Amino acid sequence: QVRLMESGGGSVQAGGSLRLSCRASGYQFSTYPRSGNSVAWFRQAPGKEREGIAAIYTGNGASYYADSVKGRFTITSDNDKHTAYLEMTSLKEEDTAVYYCAAGASPSQSTVLSSSKYEYWGPGTQVTVSS
Repeated sequence: QVRLMESGGGSVQAGGSLRLSCRASGYQFSTYPRSGNSVAWFRQAPGKEREGIAAIYTGNGASYYADSVKGRFTITSDNDKHTAYLEMTSLKEEDTAVYYCAAGASPSQSTVLSSSKYEYWGPGTQVTVSS
C-alpha cells in the first residue's frame, strides 16, 4: 500500500521560511535517469483550485516551478529516504494554503504540474502566513 505523508507545515510570519517534507512508504522514488517518474507539491487555498507549484523528476533531479513560487521555493528529493522536500522562503500571505505532495506519475514537462497526472496523494499539511 502506497502512502505519502507531509510534515513541516505551520504558522509563520511573512518573509519567513518553512521546510515541508513528504515521506513515501510502499513506493520507491526512481533513480533511473530516464524513468520520467516525478514527485510534486500542490497547494489549495480556501475557495481556490488546487495549484501545482513544484515538481522534480527523481531520476535526474530536473525541477519545475509555477511562476507564483519561482525563485522562492525549492524542491528536492532524497531517493534513498523516499522523501521529497519543499524549501519555502520569503513567504507571503498568499502562500497560505494546504500543501499536498503527490507521486506515481511519469508526466511530460508540459504536464508535470498537472494534478490529474498523479496517482498518489498525501493528506496535506497546513501552511499559514501572517503579516
